[in-house]
Amino acid sequence: MPGATLQRDLAWLRKNLTSDEFVVITDVTAGEAVLCVMGPKSRDLMAKVSPNDFSNAHHPFGMAREIEIGMGLARAHRVTYVGELGWELYVSSDQAAHVFEALEEAGSDVGLKLCGLHTLDSCRIEKAFRHFGHDITDEDHVLEAGLGFAVRLNKPDFIGREAVLRKQDDGLKRRMLQFRLDDPEPLLFHNEAIVRDGRIVSIITSGNYGHHLGGAIGLGYVPCEGESEADVLGSKYEIEIAGTRVKATASLAPMYDPKAERVRG
Repeated sequence: MPGATLQRDLAWLRKNLTSDEFVVITDVTAGEAVLCVMGPKSRDLMAKVSPNDFSNAHHPFGMAREIEIGMGLARAHRVTYVGELGWELYVSSDQAAHVFEALEEAGSDVGLKLCGLHTLDSCRIEKAFRHFGHDITDEDHVLEAGLGFAVRLNKPDFIGREAVLRKQDDGLKRRMLQFRLDDPEPLLFHNEAIVRDGRIVSIITSGNYGHHLGGAIGLGYVPCEGESEADVLGSKYEIEIAGTRVKATASLAPMYDPKAERVRG
């Protein structure tokens, strides 16, 4: 589980235990390190350090399995928070340094670069991936956040199912939009005012610079009660930065790789 939500997730699990269940919940976070191998050549790099098969046929998107890597073992998750082909490698803490060194040594001829959280944040916001704590919390509705694809209503019983069905019947009161500033110079961070047709209606929940899209990118909710998607997107948007209103392009779909072809490549 993400380090930033560890205590919250533990509390949620314990809260939802029923009296007739016998379950032991153990925090093993300190026992593992996570190394993210992401990018169009990540499959080439993984093949250089592991005998396992990383093709789509053997390791499709969304799958996790144990692999050999260098002289160690890892649990390889085919997921991404940067919108590119890649794997998250969960390695026991005592093997993490060795696995990192094996990747670094093998990556010299495939263009491996070390990146930090600001790079990750820039990539994820171009893909319109939501950030827990800024864009979404447990007080936001999954449909209004644009994450309805992650909910399977054909499952007969899960926590929150009735709330999703009610929202479907009642209609959305707001929608999460992605914004790109038309001017490439200003920057976005968060809490900048969203201006719709000349009126402030909301705030930017998170922002960063999108190097591929060529401008600052922000996410934010826009009121939409009784409106269609076409109504919401047909408005004129600006973002107010330090007292100046900058024109912005709005989108419901991710502006970068909207069909997730790179993620599943």
